Amino acid sequence: MPKAIQIYQTGGPDVMQWLDVEVGEPGPGEVRVRHHAVGLNFIDVYFRTGLYATPLPTGLGKEAAGVIEAVGEGVTALRPGDHVAYAGGPLGAYSEARVMPAEFVVRLPDAIGFETAAAMMLQGLTAQYLLRRTYRVQPGDTILIHAAAGGVGLIVCQWAKALGATVIGTVGSDDKAALARAHGCDHAIVYTRENFTELVRELTGGEGVAVVYDSIGRDTFMGSLDCLRPLGMMVSFGNASGPVEPISPLLLSQKGSLFLTRPTLFAYIAKRHDLEAMAQELFDVVASGQVKIAINQRYALRDVAQAHSDLEARKTTGSTVLLP
Repeated sequence: MPKAIQIYQTGGPDVMQWLDVEVGEPGPGEVRVRHHAVGLNFIDVYFRTGLYATPLPTGLGKEAAGVIEAVGEGVTALRPGDHVAYAGGPLGAYSEARVMPAEFVVRLPDAIGFETAAAMMLQGLTAQYLLRRTYRVQPGDTILIHAAAGGVGLIVCQWAKALGATVIGTVGSDDKAALARAHGCDHAIVYTRENFTELVRELTGGEGVAVVYDSIGRDTFMGSLDCLRPLGMMVSFGNASGPVEPISPLLLSQKGSLFLTRPTLFAYIAKRHDLEAMAQELFDVVASGQVKIAINQRYALRDVAQAHSDLEARKTTGSTVLLP
Protein backbone atom coordinates (compact mmCIF):
# COMPACT_ATOMS: atom_id res chain seq x y z
CA MET A 1 0.00 0.00 0.00
CA PRO A 2 1.38 3.48 -0.87
CA LYS A 3 2.49 5.75 1.95
CA ALA A 4 2.00 9.47 2.44
CA ILE A 5 2.55 12.19 4.99
CA GLN A 6 -0.61 13.18 6.88
CA ILE A 7 -1.28 15.69 9.66
CA TYR A 8 -4.16 15.54 12.14
CA GLN A 9 -3.30 18.81 13.89
CA THR A 10 -1.24 21.87 13.06
CA GLY A 11 2.05 22.54 14.78
CA GLY A 12 5.75 21.76 14.52
CA PRO A 13 7.49 19.28 12.22
CA ASP A 14 6.61 16.44 14.58
CA VAL A 15 2.89 16.58 13.62
CA MET A 16 3.70 14.98 10.24
CA GLN A 17 3.01 11.22 10.15
CA TRP A 18 4.17 8.65 7.57
CA LEU A 19 1.10 6.46 7.00
CA ASP A 20 -0.42 3.92 4.62
CA VAL A 21 -3.04 5.49 2.34
CA GLU A 22 -5.63 4.28 -0.17
CA VAL A 23 -5.05 5.80 -3.58
CA GLY A 24 -7.67 4.19 -5.82
CA GLU A 25 -8.49 4.81 -9.46
CA PRO A 26 -8.79 8.24 -11.07
CA GLY A 27 -12.28 9.59 -11.65
CA PRO A 28 -13.45 11.84 -14.50
CA GLY A 29 -10.88 14.54 -15.22
CA GLU A 30 -8.31 12.97 -12.91
CA VAL A 31 -4.98 11.16 -13.20
CA ARG A 32 -3.03 8.85 -10.90
CA VAL A 33 0.63 9.83 -10.58
CA ARG A 34 3.47 7.70 -9.19
CA HIS A 35 5.89 10.23 -7.71
CA HIS A 36 9.63 10.02 -8.36
CA ALA A 37 10.50 13.30 -6.61
CA VAL A 38 8.61 15.81 -4.45
CA GLY A 39 9.38 19.49 -3.96
CA LEU A 40 9.84 21.22 -0.58
CA ASN A 41 8.56 24.80 -0.29
CA PHE A 42 7.92 27.31 2.48
CA ILE A 43 4.21 27.24 1.71
CA ASP A 44 4.25 23.68 3.08
CA VAL A 45 5.31 25.11 6.44
CA TYR A 46 2.45 27.63 6.33
CA PHE A 47 -0.08 24.81 5.92
CA ARG A 48 1.61 22.65 8.56
CA THR A 49 1.59 25.44 11.17
CA GLY A 50 -1.94 26.63 10.35
CA LEU A 51 -0.90 30.05 9.00
CA TYR A 52 -2.75 28.96 5.87
CA ALA A 53 -5.90 27.22 7.09
CA THR A 54 -7.08 23.93 5.58
CA PRO A 55 -9.48 21.25 6.87
CA LEU A 56 -7.86 18.47 8.93
CA PRO A 57 -6.72 15.76 8.57
CA THR A 58 -4.81 16.61 5.43
CA GLY A 59 -1.83 15.74 3.34
CA LEU A 60 0.86 18.31 2.60
CA GLY A 61 2.82 19.40 -0.43
CA LYS A 62 1.99 21.22 -3.65
CA GLU A 63 4.70 20.06 -6.05
CA ALA A 64 5.99 16.78 -7.46
CA ALA A 65 7.10 14.97 -10.59
CA GLY A 66 6.53 11.41 -11.70
CA VAL A 67 4.82 9.08 -14.15
CA ILE A 68 1.15 8.85 -15.06
CA GLU A 69 -0.16 5.40 -14.04
CA ALA A 70 -3.80 5.81 -15.08
CA VAL A 71 -6.16 8.46 -16.45
CA GLY A 72 -9.83 9.00 -15.79
CA GLU A 73 -12.68 9.59 -18.17
CA GLY A 74 -12.34 12.68 -20.31
CA VAL A 75 -8.58 13.07 -19.92
CA THR A 76 -7.12 13.28 -23.40
CA ALA A 77 -3.98 15.42 -23.06
CA LEU A 78 -2.19 12.90 -20.80
CA ARG A 79 -1.75 9.14 -21.01
CA PRO A 80 -0.20 6.36 -18.92
CA GLY A 81 3.59 6.44 -19.08
CA ASP A 82 3.85 10.22 -19.55
CA HIS A 83 6.51 11.99 -17.48
CA VAL A 84 4.75 14.87 -15.75
CA ALA A 85 5.03 17.49 -13.03
CA TYR A 86 2.76 19.90 -11.20
CA ALA A 87 2.85 22.81 -8.75
CA GLY A 88 -0.75 23.29 -7.74
CA GLY A 89 -4.00 21.57 -7.00
CA PRO A 90 -5.09 19.97 -3.73
CA LEU A 91 -2.58 19.31 -0.98
CA GLY A 92 -1.04 15.84 -1.05
CA ALA A 93 2.26 15.85 -2.95
CA TYR A 94 4.05 14.35 0.07
CA SER A 95 3.11 10.86 -1.08
CA GLU A 96 4.38 7.91 -3.06
CA ALA A 97 1.36 8.05 -5.37
CA ARG A 98 -1.85 10.05 -5.59
CA VAL A 99 -4.93 10.84 -7.65
CA MET A 100 -5.37 14.48 -8.62
CA PRO A 101 -7.09 16.72 -11.18
CA ALA A 102 -5.41 16.52 -14.58
CA GLU A 103 -5.82 20.28 -15.11
CA PHE A 104 -2.84 20.97 -12.83
CA VAL A 105 -0.47 18.49 -14.48
CA VAL A 106 1.88 19.29 -17.37
CA ARG A 107 3.96 16.93 -19.48
CA LEU A 108 7.72 17.25 -19.07
CA PRO A 109 10.03 17.75 -22.03
CA ASP A 110 12.73 15.11 -22.46
CA ALA A 111 15.41 17.55 -21.27
CA ILE A 112 13.88 17.93 -17.78
CA GLY A 113 14.31 15.04 -15.31
CA PHE A 114 12.11 14.21 -12.33
CA GLU A 115 14.31 15.74 -9.62
CA THR A 116 14.88 18.93 -11.60
CA ALA A 117 11.15 19.21 -12.28
CA ALA A 118 10.19 18.69 -8.64
CA ALA A 119 12.82 21.22 -7.59
CA MET A 120 11.75 23.91 -10.03
CA MET A 121 8.04 23.82 -10.75
CA LEU A 122 6.66 25.87 -7.87
CA GLN A 123 9.75 28.03 -7.43
CA GLY A 124 10.33 28.40 -11.16
CA LEU A 125 6.72 29.27 -11.97
CA THR A 126 6.87 31.76 -9.10
CA ALA A 127 9.96 33.33 -10.63
CA GLN A 128 8.20 33.41 -14.00
CA TYR A 129 5.18 35.36 -12.79
CA LEU A 130 7.32 37.67 -10.64
CA LEU A 131 9.66 38.62 -13.48
CA ARG A 132 7.38 38.40 -16.51
CA ARG A 133 3.88 39.22 -15.27
CA THR A 134 3.68 40.97 -11.87
CA TYR A 135 6.47 43.37 -12.81
CA ARG A 136 7.85 42.75 -16.29
CA VAL A 137 11.58 43.26 -15.86
CA GLN A 138 13.25 45.20 -18.66
CA PRO A 139 16.90 45.57 -19.67
CA GLY A 140 18.50 48.24 -17.49
CA ASP A 141 16.17 47.75 -14.50
CA THR A 142 17.66 47.37 -11.05
CA ILE A 143 15.77 44.94 -8.83
CA LEU A 144 15.99 43.73 -5.22
CA ILE A 145 15.32 40.10 -4.34
CA HIS A 146 15.28 39.01 -0.70
CA ALA A 147 16.46 35.49 0.20
CA ALA A 148 18.60 35.55 -2.93
CA ALA A 149 20.24 32.22 -2.09
CA GLY A 150 16.93 30.40 -1.67
CA GLY A 151 15.14 28.33 -4.27
CA VAL A 152 13.14 31.18 -5.81
CA GLY A 153 16.00 33.60 -5.23
CA LEU A 154 18.61 31.69 -7.23
CA ILE A 155 16.20 31.29 -10.14
CA VAL A 156 15.22 34.97 -10.03
CA CYS A 157 18.86 36.06 -9.94
CA GLN A 158 19.75 34.04 -13.05
CA TRP A 159 16.61 34.86 -14.99
CA ALA A 160 16.69 38.57 -14.20
CA LYS A 161 20.35 38.73 -15.21
CA ALA A 162 19.49 37.04 -18.51
CA LEU A 163 16.83 39.72 -19.02
CA GLY A 164 19.46 42.46 -18.67
CA ALA A 165 18.69 43.61 -15.13
CA THR A 166 21.08 44.58 -12.35
CA VAL A 167 20.33 42.29 -9.41
CA ILE A 168 20.69 43.22 -5.75
CA GLY A 169 20.02 40.40 -3.29
CA THR A 170 19.90 39.95 0.47
CA VAL A 171 21.27 36.83 2.14
CA GLY A 172 22.01 35.63 5.67
CA SER A 173 25.70 34.70 5.46
CA ASP A 174 28.90 35.11 3.46
CA ASP A 175 28.53 31.59 2.06
CA LYS A 176 25.04 32.42 0.82
CA ALA A 177 26.37 35.69 -0.63
CA ALA A 178 28.93 33.75 -2.66
CA LEU A 179 26.23 31.35 -3.85
CA ALA A 180 23.96 34.21 -4.93
CA ARG A 181 26.79 35.92 -6.80
CA ALA A 182 27.60 32.67 -8.58
CA HIS A 183 24.01 32.65 -9.86
CA GLY A 184 23.90 36.17 -11.28
CA CYS A 185 23.42 38.42 -8.26
CA ASP A 186 25.47 41.58 -8.86
CA HIS A 187 25.40 42.83 -5.26
CA ALA A 188 24.81 40.45 -2.34
CA ILE A 189 23.96 42.16 0.97
CA VAL A 190 24.44 40.15 4.18
CA TYR A 191 21.42 41.46 6.10
CA THR A 192 22.62 40.05 9.43
CA ARG A 193 25.36 42.68 9.61
CA GLU A 194 24.49 45.24 6.91
CA ASN A 195 21.57 47.66 6.55
CA PHE A 196 20.05 46.57 3.26
CA THR A 197 17.98 49.74 2.82
CA GLU A 198 21.01 52.03 3.16
CA LEU A 199 23.11 49.87 0.85
CA VAL A 200 20.40 49.68 -1.84
CA ARG A 201 20.14 53.46 -1.82
CA GLU A 202 23.94 53.72 -2.06
CA LEU A 203 24.16 51.17 -4.88
CA THR A 204 21.48 52.98 -6.89
CA GLY A 205 22.88 56.47 -6.36
CA GLY A 206 19.92 57.35 -4.16
CA GLU A 207 17.36 56.51 -6.83
CA GLY A 208 16.04 53.21 -5.50
CA VAL A 209 15.07 50.04 -7.34
CA ALA A 210 12.25 49.46 -9.81
CA VAL A 211 10.84 46.49 -7.90
CA VAL A 212 11.36 44.59 -4.65
CA TYR A 213 10.52 40.88 -4.50
CA ASP A 214 10.00 40.12 -0.81
CA SER A 215 9.24 36.64 0.51
CA ILE A 216 10.44 37.40 4.05
CA GLY A 217 7.45 39.45 5.21
CA ARG A 218 7.32 41.17 8.58
CA ASP A 219 11.07 41.68 9.13
CA THR A 220 11.82 43.29 5.77
CA PHE A 221 8.58 44.88 4.60
CA MET A 222 9.07 48.48 5.74
CA GLY A 223 12.72 48.53 4.76
CA SER A 224 11.76 47.18 1.35
CA LEU A 225 9.36 50.07 0.76
CA ASP A 226 12.24 52.45 1.44
CA CYS A 227 14.33 50.76 -1.26
CA LEU A 228 11.90 51.65 -4.05
CA ARG A 229 12.15 54.49 -6.53
CA PRO A 230 9.05 56.68 -7.03
CA LEU A 231 6.32 54.64 -8.75
CA GLY A 232 8.21 51.47 -7.85
CA MET A 233 6.48 48.17 -7.13
CA MET A 234 6.55 46.26 -3.85
CA VAL A 235 5.84 42.56 -4.44
CA SER A 236 5.20 40.80 -1.13
CA PHE A 237 4.97 37.11 -1.99
CA GLY A 238 5.79 35.33 1.27
CA ASN A 239 5.87 35.44 5.06
CA ALA A 240 9.01 33.57 6.13
CA SER A 241 9.46 35.87 9.15
CA GLY A 242 5.73 36.19 9.83
CA PRO A 243 2.79 38.07 8.28
CA VAL A 244 3.09 41.78 7.54
CA GLU A 245 1.21 44.12 9.85
CA PRO A 246 -1.59 46.20 8.26
CA ILE A 247 -0.55 49.53 6.76
CA SER A 248 -2.40 52.62 5.62
CA PRO A 249 -2.57 53.15 1.84
CA LEU A 250 -1.53 56.73 2.55
CA LEU A 251 1.96 55.41 3.38
CA LEU A 252 2.38 54.31 -0.24
CA SER A 253 1.70 57.83 -1.48
CA GLN A 254 4.09 59.35 1.05
CA LYS A 255 6.91 57.07 -0.10
CA GLY A 256 6.54 57.94 -3.78
CA SER A 257 3.18 56.73 -5.11
CA LEU A 258 4.30 53.13 -4.76
CA PHE A 259 2.48 50.07 -6.03
CA LEU A 260 1.89 47.16 -3.64
CA THR A 261 0.74 43.66 -4.53
CA ARG A 262 0.44 40.39 -2.62
CA PRO A 263 0.33 37.73 -5.36
CA THR A 264 0.08 33.96 -5.19
CA LEU A 265 1.19 31.51 -7.84
CA PHE A 266 -2.15 29.73 -7.76
CA ALA A 267 -4.01 32.83 -8.98
CA TYR A 268 -1.60 33.13 -11.89
CA ILE A 269 -1.96 29.48 -12.97
CA ALA A 270 -5.71 29.21 -12.36
CA LYS A 271 -6.39 29.15 -16.12
CA ARG A 272 -5.00 26.18 -17.99
CA HIS A 273 -3.64 28.21 -20.89
CA ASP A 274 -1.69 30.43 -18.47
CA LEU A 275 -0.21 27.40 -16.71
CA GLU A 276 0.89 25.88 -20.00
CA ALA A 277 2.41 29.13 -21.29
CA MET A 278 4.24 29.83 -18.03
CA ALA A 279 5.54 26.27 -17.77
CA GLN A 280 6.78 26.36 -21.37
CA GLU A 281 8.70 29.58 -20.75
CA LEU A 282 10.23 28.05 -17.62
CA PHE A 283 11.17 24.83 -19.43
CA ASP A 284 12.76 26.89 -22.22
CA VAL A 285 15.04 28.98 -19.96
CA VAL A 286 16.13 25.87 -18.04
CA ALA A 287 16.71 23.74 -21.14
CA SER A 288 18.71 26.59 -22.73
CA GLY A 289 21.02 26.80 -19.72
CA GLN A 290 20.14 30.40 -18.92
CA VAL A 291 18.72 29.19 -15.61
CA LYS A 292 20.29 26.27 -13.75
CA ILE A 293 18.32 24.58 -10.97
CA ALA A 294 20.46 24.11 -7.86
CA ILE A 295 19.31 21.03 -5.94
CA ASN A 296 21.36 21.49 -2.79
CA GLN A 297 19.47 19.17 -0.42
CA ARG A 298 17.88 15.76 -0.78
CA TYR A 299 15.89 13.95 1.93
CA ALA A 300 13.91 10.75 2.01
CA LEU A 301 10.23 11.68 2.00
CA ARG A 302 9.73 9.84 5.29
CA ASP A 303 12.34 12.21 6.82
CA VAL A 304 10.43 15.33 5.86
CA ALA A 305 10.30 16.54 9.48
CA GLN A 306 14.06 17.10 9.35
CA ALA A 307 13.69 18.86 6.01
CA HIS A 308 11.11 21.24 7.50
CA SER A 309 13.32 21.91 10.52
CA ASP A 310 16.28 22.76 8.29
CA LEU A 311 14.15 24.94 6.02
CA GLU A 312 12.73 26.94 8.92
CA ALA A 313 16.20 27.36 10.43
CA ARG A 314 17.37 28.77 7.08
CA LYS A 315 19.98 26.03 6.78
CA THR A 316 18.98 25.23 3.19
CA THR A 317 19.99 26.93 -0.04
CA GLY A 318 18.62 26.60 -3.53
CA SER A 319 16.04 23.85 -4.02
CA THR A 320 15.27 20.77 -1.94
CA VAL A 321 13.74 17.52 -3.12
CA LEU A 322 12.08 14.76 -1.13
CA LEU A 323 12.54 11.25 -2.50
CA PRO A 324 9.71 8.71 -2.00
